[in-house]
Amino acid sequence: MAVESLYREPEAEAQVEWPILEMHDVFKIYRSGPVETVALRGVDMVAGAGDLVAILGPSGCGKSTLLALAAGLDRASAGDVRSAGVSLLTRSEDELADYRARSVGIIFQSGNLWPTLSARENVLAALRLAGVPDAAQRAAESLVEFGLGGRAEHRAAALSGGEQQRVAIAAAVARRAPLILADEPTGELDSANQNVVLLALRRLPRDHDCAVVVVTHSPAVASAADHVIEMRDGAVVSR
Repeated sequence: MAVESLYREPEAEAQVEWPILEMHDVFKIYRSGPVETVALRGVDMVAGAGDLVAILGPSGCGKSTLLALAAGLDRASAGDVRSAGVSLLTRSEDELADYRARSVGIIFQSGNLWPTLSARENVLAALRLAGVPDAAQRAAESLVEFGLGGRAEHRAAALSGGEQQRVAIAAAVARRAPLILADEPTGELDSANQNVVLLALRRLPRDHDCAVVVVTHSPAVASAADHVIEMRDGAVVSR
């Protein structure tokens, strides 16, 4: 039986536009024997098409846990996580894998690329793993969009940190994922490359009608966002 896509269109007669990502009263509790660690405490958030949302807070506040739940890499202990109106909590592992392949682009702080492959080959690999048609054309267009057309055949290891992050962004965009999650994407970059990557991230929601959620320590990234959610000790303290 074919796996049902989690990013489904609402029924025409309902005329409902679901947010791309919703979290309602979400808790995440890790257990090791009798010891419980509460990583998230009643988190609520919404990200819709066109939104750049920054999750701001110190290390250990729950930011990366939130991102893992949004990506379907982990499950909430309580509450609900929804993508386009569909709960991730009741989905099978196969359905979550389909969700990650088709509906989510993930950009890590580093290590997004295969170092021995070229920029073009890295984007192509991501597209083919997701079963995207016209992968070669999409890869070429996306690299040009992010100023990497002339670097397409360079190995990832030979690219600067800022170029590597832009290749990762190009791969996420070429898949046309409605949700892009970025975990400290400027954390290991110098100020010049930070600015280039930040400008690229800022364009995404407007140009591609997607939602971008960025976990960051950076006030510069937060100041560029449409919405800022500040976290401390697993809870949202301001928005």
